[in-house]
Amino acid sequence: MNWLLEPWQYGFMQTGLLASALIGLACACLGVYVVLRRMAFLGDALAHTILPGVVVAYLIGFNLLAGALIAATLTALGIGWFSQRQTVREDTAIGIWFTGMFALGILLMSTVRSFRDFTHILFGNILGVGPDNLWILAAITGLVLLALTLFHKELELTSFDPTHAELIGLRVDLVRYGLLLLLALTVVSCIQMVGVVLTSALLVTPAAAASLLSNRLPQMMALAAGIAVLSGVVGLYVSYYFDVASGAAIVLACTACFGAVWLIHAYRRRVSR
Repeated sequence: MNWLLEPWQYGFMQTGLLASALIGLACACLGVYVVLRRMAFLGDALAHTILPGVVVAYLIGFNLLAGALIAATLTALGIGWFSQRQTVREDTAIGIWFTGMFALGILLMSTVRSFRDFTHILFGNILGVGPDNLWILAAITGLVLLALTLFHKELELTSFDPTHAELIGLRVDLVRYGLLLLLALTVVSCIQMVGVVLTSALLVTPAAAASLLSNRLPQMMALAAGIAVLSGVVGLYVSYYFDVASGAAIVLACTACFGAVWLIHAYRRRVSR
C-alpha cells in the first residue's frame, strides 16, 4: 500500500493526476470523432502549427497559451476554408498549413537565438502544471464535453452519413468548423501536459483502442476516456519510480493499452472464425 500511495503525498503529483484526468477526458471523447472522420493527421498538424503563435507571444511578452490558441484557431479555420471550397483536398490543405506554420515558427525561433525557452512547449511537463493552469484545463475540458453533449446527434450524423445530413438540412460545414475549433482548444490545452510532439497520440491512441472494443459511439467514448485516464495514472507511476519524462510515459502507457486491446481483438476474431 505504501508503494501505491507514496507518489500522491506530493502536491505536484496530485495536480499532475488531476491534469492528466481532465485532458484525458477531453482528448479521448473528441478523439473518437477524430478517428471516425479519419482526421488523425489534422490533430498532429494543429499540434505543430501552434509554434509561431507561441514564439510571437514570447517575443511580445504575451501569454504563451493564448498565442498558441490563436495560432491553432487560425489553422483550423484556414484548413476548413480551403477544404470546404474543394480547391484543394483536405489532406493537401493540412499539409500546406502544417509545413508552412511550423517553418514560420522555426524561423521566428531562430531570431531568439535560443531554443531553451520553448522546450516545455515542445515536450511538455505535466508535473509543472500549476493551480491556475489546472483551472484553465478544467474550463476547456468542461466546454469540450458540454459541446459534444449538446451537438451529439449532429456530430454523429455528419460523421457517419454527411450526405444524409445535408439532405435533412444540417449545415455540415458549420458542424465541421465547430469540431475543428474544439480540436484546436483541446490541442492547446494538451501542450502543458505532453507538449507539441506527443499531443496527437492522446487524441488518437485511446480512441483507436476503444474502436476495436465497440462500434457504439457512447461506449467508444467511455472506453476511450477510461483508457486515457488509466494511462495517465500508470504513466505518472512510471515517471515517479523510474525518473523518466512524465508525458512520454503517459503516451507509452496509451500505446501499451492499444497493443493489449489489439491482441484481444485479434484473438476474438480468430476464435469467431
